[in-house]
Amino acid sequence: MLKNALYLQQREDRSQGACLPEEKRKERLKKKKGNAPQFGLRADLFRMTCTDLTQIDGIDVMTATTILSEAGWDMSKWKTEDHFVSWLRLCPDNRISGDKIIGKGRLPTNNRISIALKMAASTLLLSSTYIGAQFRRLRTKLGAPGAIKAMAAKLARLVYRMLRYGMKYVDQGAEFYEAQHRKRQINHLKWKAAKLGFQIVEAAAA
Repeated sequence: MLKNALYLQQREDRSQGACLPEEKRKERLKKKKGNAPQFGLRADLFRMTCTDLTQIDGIDVMTATTILSEAGWDMSKWKTEDHFVSWLRLCPDNRISGDKIIGKGRLPTNNRISIALKMAASTLLLSSTYIGAQFRRLRTKLGAPGAIKAMAAKLARLVYRMLRYGMKYVDQGAEFYEAQHRKRQINHLKWKAAKLGFQIVEAAAA
């Protein structure tokens, strides 16, 4: 832990005088216990990258530290986010024959970033955030192991975008996700009905 702190403090300052975003989430402001670091790792991470990866729900200071100590801040080493996800072995292992998926396998990995992101994904089960709601949907559809891997891949993509393009992450909330999901379901039902020659009319609000 101390070794990671010294490593970060010795890195080049890329923040260009920018201020570390204020942490307003109540659960993050609670006093850390156990093995959580007590020193300003978050500020050191921001100084090194000029972005705050801990703004991504599920990713804490230690997860961000693992990512940067293993992969560094320069994402140009991977041409696209898909290449980054593939390097982490978080992409689907689809067995394809004749343009059809005939089976799915597993891609075992000891990559420390992959392990950290899977652990981060598993903490989203009770999260009242957009990706928390998305994770619960995935868990219902894919089961726990599949959902954890899929969400870890999503977290990896968010990390890639923030580090390479300076994208800002803003949580839109679980309610927004559920509303979007409902809208997509309605549009899909309308599309299926139209293919069969029917039309769906939404009932008037009571």
